[in-house]
Amino acid sequence: MITGIDHVQVAAPPGCEEAARAFYGGLLGLPELPKPPELAGRGGVWFACGAQQLHVGVQPGFAPAAKAHPALLVSDAPALERLATRLEAAGHRTTPDAPATGGPRVHLSDPFGNRLELCTGAAATA
Repeated sequence: MITGIDHVQVAAPPGCEEAARAFYGGLLGLPELPKPPELAGRGGVWFACGAQQLHVGVQPGFAPAAKAHPALLVSDAPALERLATRLEAAGHRTTPDAPATGGPRVHLSDPFGNRLELCTGAAATA
């Protein structure tokens, strides 16, 4: 029986590691996790995201995911606003959204063009 999500993976082009570390680790504040030795040679970077993980995986012939996306949970609305301000200051355009249900959310793209959502609760995603 399925009991939850262990990790999500976003794809990125070869050579993505430093940009992934700067964005996911530096700006979003996700702690980097060591990859198992047998997978380290494939490239990419893994991060802790609460009890789950977010993996940035290398994909030759990469094309960004413009619709499919992970929604990353932020502790509260003030923290979301501070994070959005920090992302904007670093050159990442954010688009706020106030859904009919759940808390506020922000949409943006990672350095590779993948869509991401930052939300404060069980906001319905589109």
